[in-house]
Amino acid sequence: MKTSIATVSISGDLREKLEAIAAAGFDGVEIFENDFLAFDRSPREVRQMVEDLGLAITLFQPFRDFEGLPEPQRGEAFDRAERKFDLMEQLGTDLILICSNVSPLALGGIDRAAADLRALGERAARRNLRIGYEALAWGRHVNDHRDAWEIVRRAEHSNVGIILDSFHTLSRGIDPNSIRSIPGDKIFIVQLADAPRIDMDLLYWSRHFRSMPGEGDLPVVDFMRAVAATGYAGPISLEIFNDQFRAGSPRTIAADGHRSLVYLMDQVRTSEPDLALDLPVLPPRVEVRGVAFVEFAADETEAISLATQLRRLGFRLSGRHKSKSVERYTQGDINIIINTEREGLAHSAYIAHGTSAYAMGLSVEDAEATAERARALGAQMFGQNVGSDQLPIPAIRGVGGGAIYFLDEKSPLRSVWEVEFNPVDDDQALSDAGLLRIDHVAQTMNYEEMLTWLLFYRSIFVTEKSPMVDVVDPSGLVRSQVIDNSSGTLRLTLNGAESHRTLAGRFIAETFGSSIQHLAFSSNDIFATAEALRANGMTTLEISENYYADLEARFRLPASMIETLRAANILYDRDAGGEFFQLYSTNIGEGFFFEVVERRGPYNGYGALNAPFRIAAQKRAIANTHAGL
Repeated sequence: MKTSIATVSISGDLREKLEAIAAAGFDGVEIFENDFLAFDRSPREVRQMVEDLGLAITLFQPFRDFEGLPEPQRGEAFDRAERKFDLMEQLGTDLILICSNVSPLALGGIDRAAADLRALGERAARRNLRIGYEALAWGRHVNDHRDAWEIVRRAEHSNVGIILDSFHTLSRGIDPNSIRSIPGDKIFIVQLADAPRIDMDLLYWSRHFRSMPGEGDLPVVDFMRAVAATGYAGPISLEIFNDQFRAGSPRTIAADGHRSLVYLMDQVRTSEPDLALDLPVLPPRVEVRGVAFVEFAADETEAISLATQLRRLGFRLSGRHKSKSVERYTQGDINIIINTEREGLAHSAYIAHGTSAYAMGLSVEDAEATAERARALGAQMFGQNVGSDQLPIPAIRGVGGGAIYFLDEKSPLRSVWEVEFNPVDDDQALSDAGLLRIDHVAQTMNYEEMLTWLLFYRSIFVTEKSPMVDVVDPSGLVRSQVIDNSSGTLRLTLNGAESHRTLAGRFIAETFGSSIQHLAFSSNDIFATAEALRANGMTTLEISENYYADLEARFRLPASMIETLRAANILYDRDAGGEFFQLYSTNIGEGFFFEVVERRGPYNGYGALNAPFRIAAQKRAIANTHAGL
């Protein structure tokens, strides 16, 4: 499989784009004409740059408004094409993209278009060049790949083929299975893009909201399955128009792009097992059985404060590392680690972010296979020196430069707690609060990072994404998206901050980067848990009286239930499947907090409607703290 990406997909000048594309592992690049025209090097110098980086120019594009023109415009179009052919020869590429005409001067007619393409094909053949014809979704007369193929078929020239673009097909709702009847050798290149489903003008949608395959809502896998069935063996290329990408880091976006193609073709390979596809075989997407632990980095003083809060939540100190300044706190199936080492990643995380939840461990079936899949998808591997009393735990870098560790039950890793920790009898332990497991992990990041981490998690683990929702903060909007699995053993909420004035934005600013902002623990009886927390001396976040008055009206709950909720600062939600209860700790440090939830019935949400009231309460608490109240 040869991979390629159009230079228009990422930011920077042409040199920066090419360097980022090569670093991401692509084989080739589509040169977008405007990127070349804005660059201050000759075509031959650009060709040399591309070759020096180990890339090939898979396509020069776009050539617009060619076919079906009246004279004199028709003759002028052929003259323009000859000048582009000159440029292509200097650049060292043999393929140009001709997109279907959008000019008001264009005349309809499949035979007329086919005749023009055949005539141009003759000219291209004299130079050993090829032309690829693509149906734009908003083309004046041709906006369907089926019509484009009929034009190419009637042109009947070996140097004339079709270019397929997933966005142009899928945005119009065209069945991608119609591609299966096209001979693979007549498909000259395949361009791929995903997009969120938005009801808007096709051209505007295309120019601003395309995304990498797997980041949007279009059936790109079905499209590529149909392409693979034709026997197509050429490059698969990304052509992404996205305002966010064009303002982001070229290396990050290029790496996302390469990951998206590897993930896409892995899905194609597994869903089309009868096709002899020349694709690498990856370990399958990973089922996560649970969050095995979350690890905090802290100094000695702040570790005491964090430990006090954990004890008030009902945790007890159950182990100390045999050779490191690391403690383990447990309750139910929950493991919280506090690391106060003066070296290694934990110390670096503390220096950069302060006390923070910088790492988590995931329980999987096969830790090594999980790491191998992550590596194949471009994840950055992580490792530290391992002492004689430690186990080498496979790990990768995660959000904010932290770590994600993988544990399993089929290797020595199943005994990590016994091997690395000495048991402790906690004489400061308070009452167990009935917390059972980690319900979900909330990670806060800049909004521009969300698609990166969405693709990261979905490509490695068996997860699905929910629709993005807007969470209203009194100081702006926060975008929130859930990634979870059907069993509920992995639930991640990604919260993207666009303004530093929001609670999420403040957290990123104060802690100098993206990180886990809160952990939610599950309880089977949140009222008993609330009582235990009160007895342990824990202060819960105080919710506005107005919230409970509205709650009574919205859900028609009995007055006694409302009073019980109010007394314990418990928030409530329900849907057709069940009920949801949640309460929060006050903030710890620069915006971190804990949550306790109870799910009754098949409620699969996260209380999104309660988020504005929780955020407002947190902001009041912060203001009161600063005022010394």
